[in-house]
Amino acid sequence: MARLRILALLPILLLLGACNAIVLSPPGDIAAQQGRLVMISTGLMLVIILPVMALTVLFAWRYRQSNKAAIYKPDWDHSTQLELVIWSAPLLIIICLGAITWASTHLLDPYRPLGNASAGKAAGAAVKPLAVEVVALDWKWLFIYPEYGIASVNELAAPAGRPIDFRITSSSVMNSFYIPALAGQIYAMPGMQTRLHAVMGTAGTYEGFSANYSGAGFSGMRFAFHSQDGAAFDKWTAEVKAAGGMLDRSGYLALERPSENEPVRHYGAVDPGLFAAILNMCVEPGKMCMSEMSAIDAKGGLGLEAVGKTLPLTYDKYARRGAVFGPARSYVASLCTPDDIRGEAPRPVADPAAPNASPLRGAGLPWPGLLPSRFQLPASASRPSNS
Repeated sequence: MARLRILALLPILLLLGACNAIVLSPPGDIAAQQGRLVMISTGLMLVIILPVMALTVLFAWRYRQSNKAAIYKPDWDHSTQLELVIWSAPLLIIICLGAITWASTHLLDPYRPLGNASAGKAAGAAVKPLAVEVVALDWKWLFIYPEYGIASVNELAAPAGRPIDFRITSSSVMNSFYIPALAGQIYAMPGMQTRLHAVMGTAGTYEGFSANYSGAGFSGMRFAFHSQDGAAFDKWTAEVKAAGGMLDRSGYLALERPSENEPVRHYGAVDPGLFAAILNMCVEPGKMCMSEMSAIDAKGGLGLEAVGKTLPLTYDKYARRGAVFGPARSYVASLCTPDDIRGEAPRPVADPAAPNASPLRGAGLPWPGLLPSRFQLPASASRPSNS
């Protein structure tokens, strides 16, 4: 009967043998340090857990009701030696875990630039990190290489041994950028930029995916990470550039629309300011960027006069991205920039006595009648057009 039980366990052991231990034994330097940290922390905790579990079984067996030889002391209530063991051992473990956690929190900070190109090898000042701009879309990944002026969808490549500087954001909802073989997961959030410094010491192809549920197509948010030698990476970038295709703002707006299980796609040219516009939520023309709004707020805002001239900064992702739910299509007032007015004829100066709305553009919105009466434009004054 015992042999049959052992045979019944064999299929389970075979299944466990197929498990991928990439998290505990990854090739990436940062991921490897994180894996060792998990093993050290687990080992320190087992120093307490294993004796407690063993003593629990021992006490239950020794002081069972049928064991008449066990010493019976109903009035016993204190032992100095036992108190020292009970409190000193966990305290030492907590001190060790605290020290390791404090040191690793600083050494493995994802925002901290790397000092090594691969495990045990110094990168040196001459090694320039590879900048990669990451955008989590619904439901795909966009990777922009500003140094090479190229981009790819659902495919990431980097030279082995060269540090990578990831700048990560999202187009709509929160996601999580995760390549288990490279480093730990980093959240991608709209309107915010997170950073990750990592390096892969060996060549190979590894899986990356989103580790945070983000909607119906979440399961398809997977991509291949190719760690290549220098020659292979140069060949990959040349092939992407030769593939052609321009990812400008209008192309990004089309790409941003929700889609599932997208194939790999390459762009041989990219708008240099695209990632900054995505981060500031102002890819669509006529929208005020978050950086512009922050600059206004940092100087105290526009005061009461701005009540009827600016609208709250909102990201009309539902209507613009073709969703069937959400509010109606809307715009946010935008500031004029030199790019907007380049080539236009000079405009006449407005009456100084009247409120001047020339620095702002309503982007097609009707003139707001929200100003108090003492700030309303005179009837004879012409309303500013696209200034």
